[in-house]
Amino acid sequence: MASTPRTRVMLTVPELCVELGITRSTFYDWRQKQRAPRCIKLPNGGIRVRRVDLEIWLNGCEDAA
Repeated sequence: MASTPRTRVMLTVPELCVELGITRSTFYDWRQKQRAPRCIKLPNGGIRVRRVDLEIWLNGCEDAA
């Protein structure tokens, strides 16, 4: 039985970078400056971003032109 592709609930740093079209160093620069979306730090040191937190962050980045 084949599973249907679903939108991932949590993104890894590489997945996030591809989605936003940024480099890993840009993400970590934003994170250091507290300008990145909310992140979850896993016990193994890995970082994940919840899809909902990314959407909230992106909405906050909108420019009211």
